[in-house]
Amino acid sequence: MATESTRREFGRFAAGTISALSASRVMGANDRIRMGLIGCGNRGSQIWSIFLKQPEMEPVAVCDVYTPYRDKWQQQSGPNVRAYKDFRELLAQRDIDAVAIATPDHWHAFMTVKACEAGKDVYCEKPLSLTVLDGRKMLDAARKHDRVVQTGCQQRSGEHYQQAADLIHAGKMGEVHTIDAGFMRNAIPGFKPRELTAELPPTLDWDMWLGPAPTRPFDPFRCLYNFRWFWDYSGGQMTNWGAHDLDICRWFVGARAASEVAGMGGRWVLSDGGETPDIQNVLYRFDKAVVTWTAREVSAGSPYSIVVHGTLGTMTLNRRGFQIKPEVTGQPRRPAMEAMQVEGGDLEGRHIQNFLQCVKSRKRPNGDVEEGHLTATMCHLGNISTRLGRGVRWDPQREEILGDKEASGMLSRPYRAPWKLA
Repeated sequence: MATESTRREFGRFAAGTISALSASRVMGANDRIRMGLIGCGNRGSQIWSIFLKQPEMEPVAVCDVYTPYRDKWQQQSGPNVRAYKDFRELLAQRDIDAVAIATPDHWHAFMTVKACEAGKDVYCEKPLSLTVLDGRKMLDAARKHDRVVQTGCQQRSGEHYQQAADLIHAGKMGEVHTIDAGFMRNAIPGFKPRELTAELPPTLDWDMWLGPAPTRPFDPFRCLYNFRWFWDYSGGQMTNWGAHDLDICRWFVGARAASEVAGMGGRWVLSDGGETPDIQNVLYRFDKAVVTWTAREVSAGSPYSIVVHGTLGTMTLNRRGFQIKPEVTGQPRRPAMEAMQVEGGDLEGRHIQNFLQCVKSRKRPNGDVEEGHLTATMCHLGNISTRLGRGVRWDPQREEILGDKEASGMLSRPYRAPWKLA
């Protein structure tokens, strides 16, 4: 349970939010964007290293419930950077314009909504949300408070991904009818705890790490990197790599959502105590296209890319670039389009620059919160179907699962007291 001091801090945060809202300002072209980092671990350190290289960004504060991470990035961010254990104290600071959130997924919604309420713009790592309802609340908060919220789907900012999307949307590959995506590796016999031992160290606030997630005894395997293998905090490779590649698939199809989702799989081989699937296959039905997702943690096979099948050609795409192999049609037999090969380039630097530019211009970023929500929903529906062992039908306008009460109940999860997101 939360401590009495945590409850008092929550009260102070509410008062601080009012002060922060009053500090909102219109930025000029030459202003530096004052930022804070919430979550200084593996992913947080990666993106913050890139933020620190941007001349228009000024680091102000870092926050983490694990002291070694917090101390390290306070030192590496600059001499005047403040450090906090409680993110609410960081959000209450009037001299912060925007925050980067790189915590485990179960914290994304609460922190993003509170940041928007405090007048901060947000760069939130993918997947945007832990549940469909949480993602909707994040989108609503961003729009209500007129905040720039960028999802960490950096592939959308890659030039070769954008070029590929333009080709597909212009009809250069004909009618796109099937897209295959996935992630494969061999992680047998499973994952192990990183850094922490079997005992809860005084350097980690476990209760604060859990936050709105259910109460659990401390387990060194559940936190830091391996949180993603537990349903309380994440959704496995579906919401890890799937949040990247299914985002591109949905972009290429040009639709908000699939109407039907059918998944199967489970944690059948890995023996590490994790919960999310080590083998998973999901089929998504769009209006005139089918998207498949395959995740496998138990045999690597050949490297996997996104494969886009059009009536005029087939595109193979990954972060290194893409190539197009034409179909051969007609009489006499001729290539239906030109073969192409395009090299990849910078993704994360361009994505972060896009966010900073939009903080100044107030335009929607490449990975706008709505796109992040729609893609996270695609991932969540895949996991719901897989866990239930049956397909689900989806109404994208009402954001409801049709005719399945049990599946509908998995679109949200209760928050542990005293955490509450209205």
